[in-house]
Amino acid sequence: MNKTSGKSGIGGLIYVSGALALGMYFTFGAVQGDFGLFRRVQIEAEKQELIRERNDLERQLASIENKTRRLSDDYLDLDLLDQQARDILGVMRPNEIIIR
Repeated sequence: MNKTSGKSGIGGLIYVSGALALGMYFTFGAVQGDFGLFRRVQIEAEKQELIRERNDLERQLASIENKTRRLSDDYLDLDLLDQQARDILGVMRPNEIIIR
């Protein structure tokens, strides 16, 4: 006698199924989407790698600045100049013997 109860059961089922599908969609997006948890972990790993690379480059820069200062006109380190002449130009003293 009451035919509306059968229709409301199907409508409720459709409503619950739609809500469940939307919930699963947004959950998937929150975990694996462009701004999800997995992407955040990947970005943090990249950040740590870039920080290590920056620190290494800062150490290299400090070393180059030190050598530049030691070879400048104001302060000349003769030992460093001798080392650079030997390494780059292949210069040697007349009284030296080269052993290979």
